[in-house]
This record gives sequence, C-alpha cells and structure tokens, in this order.
Amino acid sequence: MQVKYRLLNPGLRPRRTKLEMPGWGGAPAPRKDGSHEQPWHCLLFSEGAQYGIEIFYPHDNELRVTKTGGKVELTGDFGPPPADGLQWPPFRSFGDNFYTYQLLLDLKVPAGWALRAEPHPRLYTDPTDTVPIAVPALLRTEWWPMISFVVFKAPPEGGTHIFRPGEPMMQFILVPADPEFELEAMTADEAADREVRSRRIHASRSTLGADSTWTSSTNTVFDGTYRYLSRAAKEKSRGSS
Repeated sequence: MQVKYRLLNPGLRPRRTKLEMPGWGGAPAPRKDGSHEQPWHCLLFSEGAQYGIEIFYPHDNELRVTKTGGKVELTGDFGPPPADGLQWPPFRSFGDNFYTYQLLLDLKVPAGWALRAEPHPRLYTDPTDTVPIAVPALLRTEWWPMISFVVFKAPPEGGTHIFRPGEPMMQFILVPADPEFELEAMTADEAADREVRSRRIHASRSTLGADSTWTSSTNTVFDGTYRYLSRAAKEKSRGSS
C-alpha cells in the first residue's frame, strides 16, 4: 500500500512517525533493575506511537500560543506575506478555544482508506504541557485533493503551546474510510475460551518472562511476556502467509 504526497512546503517533511530516543520516546536506559521506566520500554506505546505519518513545524521562527482573557493569542514572527497569495500568517484563531493552520500538503490514500488527524504522540510524554494538540478530523483524500487546514485546541488560560522549528506538530493515521463493524457481546463459549487463554498466559508468565523481568527505580516490576507473545504471533503470521 502506498500513500502519495504533494508537498507545497518542504519543511513539513511528512514521514512515518519515528520514536525519538533520546527525546520524546525517552532516554536510552536499558530494561534492567534500577533503571527508570521510559516510554519506549512499553511495546504497546512504541507500536502505537509509530503507527502514523508525522508532520513537522516548517517555519524558522518559534510560535507560542496562549490564552488571555478568554482569547487565543498567537505570538510569532513570520515575516512579510509570500508572493503566491497564500493565507498569511499561516496560523489564525478559530473561535475562543481553537486555532487553525493552513497545511500545504496533499496526501492521497488508496481507495477505501482515509486519513485521521491526531495529536503527535509526543504529547503524551511531554511533562511541560506545551505540545500542540491537533483536533481529530477524518479526511477522505482518495477524492479530496484540496489543501486543507488543521484545527488545534487552544491551551487553557495561562497555558502555552509551543511550535519549534524542526519539531513534529501533529500526525495522520491511515484508517478505513468507513469502519463497517458491529460491537456485540461474546457468546458464553467465546468468553469461556478467552478466559481459559488468559489464565494460561497468567499461569505461564513466570516462565515466559523469566529472562526479562526487572524492577524499575520506582519499584515497579516489568517483564517481557507481551513482547514475547507478540513476536511469536508475528512469526506465526509470516510463516502462514
């Protein structure tokens, strides 16, 4: 499968999201006794964080977004308007609780797929609460070639969101355009089978995770049972394909 792009601003640098380490993915501390737990230690987060297409802030000057007296304030120097007539500055307030950015990027997805705008995953590991928050939106770019704008949620009163040159500001997730599924309760037999499987994993955890168990500096015990089973499931899938 391919997602093709048409780029009007090279600084946006769309790419598959990468877990930066050191950086928002954590420090390169090994999984061993005494280490402080890091975001990348969690396979579920690592795989989820790298699932999308990250988009970088393309401008040379920092932008700070604040809210004062209930109004969004955008502070940054973007220079004179470009000669091509594009919206300038590229950011503008959108009501009292949001602001927008004109995204000079066209991503074409295959038939039956769409793109969902999301906050960049570094939002969830940032201790400063300054990472921009892109508002979820579904773009059906199979047939929509237009340049779109992205909506961001404004920070609370007194808070600040910061766009820095070279930092990712949001991401897109490739999803089915129309999720055709129904949510229903398991039958008694299905639920019983899942319970048996769950108990078997629990009973064998001391064996499966024997060589990967460690205690962090906060006295939290971790093991690699999920990683082991995930790797086994992927190998089984490759062998049957």
